[in-house]
Amino acid sequence: MMAPHAGLERRITAALEAVPPRIPVLLGGCGTGRSTALHALTDRIGRDNCQYVDVERAASTPERFFGSLVASSPFPQSVSSDPPRTAREAFDHTLAFFARARAGDRPATFLLDEVLELRTFESFPGLRHVQRELVQSLSDSGNRFVLTSRYIARTHRLLRDAAARFEVIHLPPLSPAEVTGMLPPMGDTAAEDRDFLSRTIQALADGRATYVRAISEAAAGVSGRAGDPISALTALLTSEGTLTTWCGYRYELRLHRARGYGALKAILEILAEQEPMTLTEIAQRLHRTPGSTKDYLSWLEDVDLVVSRQKRYSFTDPLLRLWVRLHCRPVPPSVDEVAREVQSYALSRLPQTEPSLALAGAGAGERKGWGIIEID
Repeated sequence: MMAPHAGLERRITAALEAVPPRIPVLLGGCGTGRSTALHALTDRIGRDNCQYVDVERAASTPERFFGSLVASSPFPQSVSSDPPRTAREAFDHTLAFFARARAGDRPATFLLDEVLELRTFESFPGLRHVQRELVQSLSDSGNRFVLTSRYIARTHRLLRDAAARFEVIHLPPLSPAEVTGMLPPMGDTAAEDRDFLSRTIQALADGRATYVRAISEAAAGVSGRAGDPISALTALLTSEGTLTTWCGYRYELRLHRARGYGALKAILEILAEQEPMTLTEIAQRLHRTPGSTKDYLSWLEDVDLVVSRQKRYSFTDPLLRLWVRLHCRPVPPSVDEVAREVQSYALSRLPQTEPSLALAGAGAGERKGWGIIEID
């Protein structure tokens, strides 16, 4: 199975090898393949020459972060061996380590995944501007860095006045060809059917790597042959489905990074019922003033849950919208309800002009174009 966005590796490598080296910043929503890209880069550069750091998991206190950073590093410690006495001192040690570490006689390379999570440190004394200090320190360092974040709007604001050394790279949706490369083995499935399956999955998954992998593996199933991606997505979005758990976690993660938790959930539920909608329409359904509703919407945009186009708001992730329709309610949906919603979602996503292709392992029912099955 091919890694998603394999072509991006050349662009990242070119940025790191430039003189002076640039700092690639990979931006993309949940499930777009940021971490996978860094792991592939780790294997290419070599684990003795670079250090991958999962900032989201490791950021607790500045002291503990610095200790774990150094303990797991392939690079010799390049700062004082005395334990830091304060949070401020620990963060200074961290910046110094990033700046001074060496891979033998060469610059060290750090791959900082979800780098904005260092904002956690800003609740400690003397650390009100952690992110800005980090950006300045990395810019001044002779070492090499690759950064990622799921928070696109926040990263753009942070880098707005930063040095030109930072190169923002938006992870694009996977193309049908890239989806084909990620499909699991499917026995003697014909090339035409694999191409059909790839285009269907790409449209249903909105080109997001995590969704592509989940749907393609579920569609292959235990038979190892190409199955029905619509039925696969239905199974994944039932109450016990894999994508139900995954979407729920990412939904809560983003909401807890924003303000106005309850009101934000209400707006997402409103947009799940109908989108796009104007500020006035949302305010009327929310029973709040346009001014307060505007604030709520700006907080949702800040964590990239919604996007505004021509003053009309909608979900950034269409599959997450489907999850909200199904699961943000008092009673879990039945399998039949999930099937109906997935069918409606598929009809909205898949071109209706495609010729009908019979995939191997198709279930009962009359198959229409793009694998949609009629449900009575």
